[in-house]
Amino acid sequence: NMFGRAPKKSDNSRYYDILGVPKSASPDDLKRAYRKAAIKNHPDKGGDPEKFKELSHAYDVLSDPEKREIYNQYGEDALKEGMGGGGGGGMHDPFDIFSSFFGGSHFGAGGSSRGRRQRKGDDLVQPLKVSLEDLYTGTSKKLSLSRNVICSKCGGKGSKSGASLKCPGCQGSGMKVSIRQLGPGMLQQMQHPCNECYGTGEAISERDRCGQCKGKKVVAEKKVMEAHIEKGMQNGQKITFPGESDE
Repeated sequence: NMFGRAPKKSDNSRYYDILGVPKSASPDDLKRAYRKAAIKNHPDKGGDPEKFKELSHAYDVLSDPEKREIYNQYGEDALKEGMGGGGGGGMHDPFDIFSSFFGGSHFGAGGSSRGRRQRKGDDLVQPLKVSLEDLYTGTSKKLSLSRNVICSKCGGKGSKSGASLKCPGCQGSGMKVSIRQLGPGMLQQMQHPCNECYGTGEAISERDRCGQCKGKKVVAEKKVMEAHIEKGMQNGQKITFPGESDE
């Protein structure tokens, strides 16, 4: 959360100049301008990486209605302060922004392919109660685990056709920024996962949703594992089952 007085106005035209569009530009105008400039300045085509980053940052701000409103009203500095500084901490990877248009961020074999990365599940920690005698003599215990695995029916796509659209609620970023006015000159800005796509950045039509996972891409799996307690193990010592966390 960001609490504070409404920031002083700073430059609010530079991002429009970078993309070469007027302040009245429509979302489609912004898309066309970004697409043309990004192809021309892409590092894999010999373009300047800093220029490419600047273009992507300008588009990232102006394509988001809430960020654009802050920028138009208060300028660049307000976004930097509200998003953690450092040139706009809320900015997305410029190559991810590019790949949302073209389905990949490289030209030919020499490019650096990035695309949307598959997020691996965090480690699951399951406490297991054993007696002092078990630690002293060693034993085996059965452990019931529940985890999410990639849906076998749709292969983790979430849809019958394998297609997905960019979420209209967050423009594919997976995050939303909401702003509230707390009082005269007082703003509160919050960044939170998109409630329409649950942070995935993707939208699947109800008709096209996979019948098995209901568009969630994963299904719950219950499994019974056998934990071997070695002689002399210590209280709090971990037994690891590689590859048995959420997929």
